[in-house]
Amino acid sequence: MSELKIGRIVLGSCSTNTYFLYREGDRRAIVVDPADQGTKIYASLFKNDFTVEAILLTHGHFDHILGVSALKGAVNRARKEKGLEPIQVYALDQEREILQDAAQNLSSAWGGDPCTLEADVYLKDGDERTIADMAFQVIATPGHTVGGCCYYFREDGILISGDTLFQESVGRTDFPTGSMSTLVRSIRERLFCLPDETRVFPGHGGSTTIGFERENNPFCV
Repeated sequence: MSELKIGRIVLGSCSTNTYFLYREGDRRAIVVDPADQGTKIYASLFKNDFTVEAILLTHGHFDHILGVSALKGAVNRARKEKGLEPIQVYALDQEREILQDAAQNLSSAWGGDPCTLEADVYLKDGDERTIADMAFQVIATPGHTVGGCCYYFREDGILISGDTLFQESVGRTDFPTGSMSTLVRSIRERLFCLPDETRVFPGHGGSTTIGFERENNPFCV
């Protein structure tokens, strides 16, 4: 199987990392956390001949979800013209309430316009899916939000960590449903058991590895 590649687009006032994953030689992509500029994301991917096959959400905060509707709409209009099935948006089941509540997802206070969202598929902890030949496992990591999760592409040694784990830091826990003790426990028990060489791609900032964070993250050592 060809190598899994990952691209990054940094968007919005919070400098949110929107990722797109694809296999080398294959232009089918999975988009993770489409920030606040779905139309721009679609145009950039379309320009480079990518087709979006799914949207994954690590959690429901405004800076990770505001672009969902525009991106999904543009993708599905193009797919309909080609006779293809519409794409789906995936999120962890425990994040349903935050996605549907503009106060809890902070869009009413910070995002400019209140935003609510309904995922097409609500996942469970441990679920495994394969989309466009990219296999991943869902790892529930509550703490930043109650339904925060990471996506682990085991065969490729890649973890999309959202706002759970950052390079030498962790996500904020002073927002609705946040808990620092829960977040640290999620990282120690759910992420630090992964192989040292696992590459970590967080929702903000640069990439890191599990081994480096296990030894150096001041919040979790």
